[in-house]
Amino acid sequence: MWQGAIGILVLLGVAWALSEKRTAIPVRIVVSGLVLQFALALLFLRFPPVVEALTFLNKFIEALQQATQSGTSFVFGYLGGGAAPFETTAPQYGFILATQGLPLILIVSALSSLLFYWRILPRVVQGFAWLLEKTTGIGGAVGVAAAGNIFVGMIEAPLLIRPYLREMSRAGLFLVMTAGMATIAGNMFVLYAAILSPVLLDAAGTLMTASVLSAPAAVVIAALMVPGDLTGEAAVSVDASGSADSAAEAIVQGTLSGVQLVVGVAATLIVAIALVDLANQVIGILPDVGGAELSLQRILGWLLTPFAWLIGISWEDAGRAGELMGTKIVLNELVAYLEMSALPSDTLSPRSELILTYALCGFANLGSLGIMLGGLATMIPERRSEIVALGPKSLAAGTIACFMTGAVAGLVG
Repeated sequence: MWQGAIGILVLLGVAWALSEKRTAIPVRIVVSGLVLQFALALLFLRFPPVVEALTFLNKFIEALQQATQSGTSFVFGYLGGGAAPFETTAPQYGFILATQGLPLILIVSALSSLLFYWRILPRVVQGFAWLLEKTTGIGGAVGVAAAGNIFVGMIEAPLLIRPYLREMSRAGLFLVMTAGMATIAGNMFVLYAAILSPVLLDAAGTLMTASVLSAPAAVVIAALMVPGDLTGEAAVSVDASGSADSAAEAIVQGTLSGVQLVVGVAATLIVAIALVDLANQVIGILPDVGGAELSLQRILGWLLTPFAWLIGISWEDAGRAGELMGTKIVLNELVAYLEMSALPSDTLSPRSELILTYALCGFANLGSLGIMLGGLATMIPERRSEIVALGPKSLAAGTIACFMTGAVAGLVG
């Protein structure tokens, strides 16, 4: 118990040490944000009706996987998950991310667009924004964007409040960026749940809980690192501009947006993995350490091993966990989850595996940072220099928030 508690204090201390104004600690936001995060953790991890609902979420993910495979099998045949026209000698290599995994994004993107058209998703976002306002005091456009990041991506969430971005305070803008880094979008959540479901019990519920818990954590860390006005306007409705005129049009729009996202994810993976491999080839020229070649992931893993232990992972597992945390930052969480799912079953203890799943659940990586900077700079070009300056800070803040979520889950779960 004490291990995770100390870890939370250390993470808060790191955020305070990185603060732009250490003498202006927003006590109410920090305390209320922490209380809210623990309250949500108790609700999602200990309250039986909610736990059962999250368990049912796994069945929904399975249904989505089955439906997606029907489509991919028709289009791609055995490459999309259909029966192979030959004897399979190595079934462990039968999963093809491009034709079996990434198409899930298309289905969820279309469903999300439909839920937005039916005004279901905006109401959920407004409800969580109301909860943030009543508990932490943040409100207006800042609260809506922070809540929106739980359900949509780091670019889609700011689009919900685009008219307010230009006049938003520096602290508010930083919170929007941090929330985007600390959470995952709904479409990627389904993909990650599908990847982890064979090795992690209740993967969908775990990832959904992680994204929800990281929202108040992002509020706390952002308020510590860039203190300022986070109250905003008294009431802000979710911007529905550009919405479809019919359910059919919403599905088409969502599918086309999903295509762009699938292509972007695939391209980012190819480039990121290639660049990191090049860097590792250069680092590999150095003498081996511990009988193995040096790599960016190993070096970051050594640096992050103490943090892995602090959030509740056993010391025996901390080294491997730190390496996966480094992979998430250098590459992205998708690669980290893929590597995690490929580990032998006895590599990590169940508790370490669970805490690590929470800690990895967020967009805080170098590739996502580039996407966020480009998207926000396009929306508000007059604040480009400020956005770029806040970028590295938001990456650090999002990483700390994810680690806090892992520690809280370890304490409550």
